[in-house]
Amino acid sequence: MASKNTPFSIGFFGAARTVTGSKYYITAEGQTYLVDCGLFQGLKELRLRNWAPLPFDPKNLTAVILTHAHIDHSGYLPRLVKQGFRGPIYCTYGTHELAKILLPDSGRIMEEEAEYANQKGYSKHHPALPLFTEKDAHLALSLFQPLEMEQDTKLSEHVSFELIRAGHILGSAFCIFKHGKRSLSIGFSGDVGRPHDPIMCPPLPMPKVNYLVVESTYGDREHVENDAEEQLSQVVDYIKERRSTCVIPAFAVGRSQELLYYFSRLRRRGLLKGIPIYLDSPMATTVTDLYWRCASEHRLSDDDCNEISQGVVMVRNADQSMALIRKPAPKIIISASGMATGGRVLHHLKNYLPKNENLVVFSGFQAAGTRGRRMVEGEKSIKIHGAPVPVNAKIWSVDSLSAHADQSELMDWLAASNLAPRKVFVTHGEEESSLYFADQLHRKFQWQTIVPKNGDIFEL
Repeated sequence: MASKNTPFSIGFFGAARTVTGSKYYITAEGQTYLVDCGLFQGLKELRLRNWAPLPFDPKNLTAVILTHAHIDHSGYLPRLVKQGFRGPIYCTYGTHELAKILLPDSGRIMEEEAEYANQKGYSKHHPALPLFTEKDAHLALSLFQPLEMEQDTKLSEHVSFELIRAGHILGSAFCIFKHGKRSLSIGFSGDVGRPHDPIMCPPLPMPKVNYLVVESTYGDREHVENDAEEQLSQVVDYIKERRSTCVIPAFAVGRSQELLYYFSRLRRRGLLKGIPIYLDSPMATTVTDLYWRCASEHRLSDDDCNEISQGVVMVRNADQSMALIRKPAPKIIISASGMATGGRVLHHLKNYLPKNENLVVFSGFQAAGTRGRRMVEGEKSIKIHGAPVPVNAKIWSVDSLSAHADQSELMDWLAASNLAPRKVFVTHGEEESSLYFADQLHRKFQWQTIVPKNGDIFEL
């Protein structure tokens, strides 16, 4: 452990033995920096950390650097600004564009949920308050300074960083934090994309660094080899036979676009005749348009993008969303959020979960404590808006869809990067996953690995 006066140190104040809340606190040359600034999600004990005082004063932070825009990496920024941070927030242009969509929406949802809880009286807090507001989010956005990939950016006389393509979502990057005076560098993986993702370009190699902070979301497992297109064709067959509704909770960024891609392939094969697909997420609709505009980061042609967009009904407002209940089955509704933690998908789940002919499909990692995780694990009743809802619909998982590299893909990426770090900190995974992956890294590369606990600080 380092003392408070350490000239170069790293503290782990999130994503330590858990898969959310990424916050890496760096002290260098008397200045302090944060790499990622995410919300805790999932288990209540984790969500409560969002309300707890930070172990540092946000007013004293020099800068924040974001690896990407997912809320578990960026969603605490408005709260940080609410507590007095006024420094620059560095990221790629793609991350900035996504953050302009995600952060205000998060603030708006928090305000709406607090208002709804006060109306219905199901909150233990009187009155229920949002963690941050839409106004806070816009203030945070005013501090963003977007950068090009691989642009070396000075933070002080001896400290700099650069961002390198990670292939996870639009704008996602590794952060290489460099201390020139001490000839030291730290590589932060952020979330690592997959080498053969159908949409995103693959991650680039990690440059040589002295220390490495690497994610381990799938550090203890491999993605199922099932063909995602064929799995989704089974979903189509299921609802065709029963003339039922399929609800797919999906992340607005990345996962929704991947689902639309695969459904477009099924449409091309003639398998979707008579089955409309509704994208019921204004955020996902906006993000989809953004993805298609950023051609340098993905593999799709303009014709591919047009075909995908033309084959789906974009649901623009709340009235249109509620009207989906009256639309005849079979039909497919893709709606945020991906772990069923909030958003419009909750209203669809309340309506369709009690009916056993319906189908709910989860298409990605479900963090511990989320509604999605509980349904996947077989719970027969979940609470939505303070009331229990019976889970009678069939619950499926499309296991082959993921924007995260699995264990083998992470190992291959690290091997191709040809690294020789002094220490490797394994983070952003549930505890068993991080511990297992750290052991595998030690066995394969003979690296010294550490799985930090929340609040740990290490001298570099």
